[in-house]
Amino acid sequence: MTWRDGSFLNWPVDPDALRSHVPDELTLETYDGDAWLSVLPFVLTNAGLRGSPPITRTAVAELNVRTYVRHRGDPGLFFFSIDVGSPLVAATVGRTTRLPVYHAHMRVGANDEGVSFSSTRSQTAVGARPRFDDDQSTARFSATYQPDDEVFIPEPGTLAHWLVERRRFYAAEENRGVLSGEIAHDPWPLQPATVTIDENTMFEANDLPEPTGDPVVYYCDELRMTGSIPRRLRDRR
Repeated sequence: MTWRDGSFLNWPVDPDALRSHVPDELTLETYDGDAWLSVLPFVLTNAGLRGSPPITRTAVAELNVRTYVRHRGDPGLFFFSIDVGSPLVAATVGRTTRLPVYHAHMRVGANDEGVSFSSTRSQTAVGARPRFDDDQSTARFSATYQPDDEVFIPEPGTLAHWLVERRRFYAAEENRGVLSGEIAHDPWPLQPATVTIDENTMFEANDLPEPTGDPVVYYCDELRMTGSIPRRLRDRR
């Protein structure tokens, strides 16, 4: 699958305020004393999982909310929610992976002012059987972002590298433990970016602490990647 027209919006938060939102099997990771919450709007083409044919060959918008963790010393990212702009893809990925996948009504456009991205959630994920619930419309996001500098490959030790170069992902499986999978891709070709956020209730919708201040923003035009079907962790950290 291929990531396109995406952005990393990253906020520092107090680790003490976030730690209880991460399963005990995982260790919340910090950078210079801060935990980080990120919102990632982007578009996927040829979306699918490693070893299986693409679910769809058309472009599908996606919006992730995540933080950063370790398990047995290995860095990874932890998904709080994965909103998807196609009901077919949301249902298929939710059933196949048991990840916290939601369907949302999404619109993406690009012009001289950047990439405009809007999302309103329409579905509550309940295990592998999503149900629809009007209350989920409280999960909304609307922003315009654009790169404003040259492409760079993040150097180890920098915040950018710490945020993006993670090859394992985790998520809580409702009442059943923690799921873990792998991501494979080349190093991220990032650009510093700017963003105008018109609305963002994704932290509130996920019952997370609300960050303050402006985010650290990166843009990525395109990157090919593969992802594995996650499996349940059976060991402690």
